[in-house]
Amino acid sequence: MKNAKQYLDEANKAVTRIPADQAIKIHAEGNGLFIDVRDSGDIAKSGTIKGALRIPRGFIEFAADEEMPFHNEALKKDAEIYLVCGLGGQAALAGKTLKDMGYQNVINVGGIGEWKEANGPTEA
Repeated sequence: MKNAKQYLDEANKAVTRIPADQAIKIHAEGNGLFIDVRDSGDIAKSGTIKGALRIPRGFIEFAADEEMPFHNEALKKDAEIYLVCGLGGQAALAGKTLKDMGYQNVINVGGIGEWKEANGPTEA
């Protein structure tokens, strides 16, 4: 039986994490698909990355599966996908799920606080 730490350790090994300043440069160049995996209540409190999709971690499988009626057309298996959450843990777990589903270019940007501290563009 696995515990939460084991799941998180596996996710952190599977999904590369980059510093916020590096992600901000990628965002500024217009590259990649940025996704905030927090729920709408958390996003309403702190805002999110400008232009980021909002797909909660608990819904990521449905949005990522091309066979589901809830599939988000922006999610392509070959897209560069950058995930953000509150501190980085949910982004890692969601990223591992996406990788398990065949998405290979998945990056963990960490927490929205790091993004904001590095002066990344945000929106409400």
